Amino acid sequence: MAIRTILHYPDARLREKAQPVSTVSSGMTPEILTLLDDMGETMYAAPGVGLAANQIGVSLRIFVIDVASEDEPSNMIEFINPEILGRVGEQTWGEGCLSFPGVTEDIKRAATVTVRALDRRGKPFELAADGLLAVAIQHEFDHLEGVLMIDHLGVLKKRIVNRKMQRRGVSA
Repeated sequence: MAIRTILHYPDARLREKAQPVSTVSSGMTPEILTLLDDMGETMYAAPGVGLAANQIGVSLRIFVIDVASEDEPSNMIEFINPEILGRVGEQTWGEGCLSFPGVTEDIKRAATVTVRALDRRGKPFELAADGLLAVAIQHEFDHLEGVLMIDHLGVLKKRIVNRKMQRRGVSA
């Protein structure tokens, strides 16, 4: 396992739509399994609650999430080729993003989502989620579509976030 470099906004690779993972009847390839392990290690080291493959420069439809609190055991969920099947209700959550270090903004999202994906063995699963898990799934799914949290903000908030990123030494 290795900790990978997380891309920061405005890196153009964050805007690329990720490509589906080719599935194998016997499970995932060794390269995909290594990627999943590296993504988990990178997410925990950052630290964060989610990480999409394209945030580390790999344009594949994969993300990992662990919303367990510090006093709970880790519960990382791996999503390969995820599809959001349904969205219900509305909630606003103060979101951060590993590609926007130091930035937290209120983002409006669905309160409940249902997602279908493959696990590391290539087996399909469905999950209904609410609260932070629903937010994280939508946030990471957006990454796979090339959509960033800044895209959910109004013009003024976008300018503020751009300024914050410029102060960190990144021009937008």
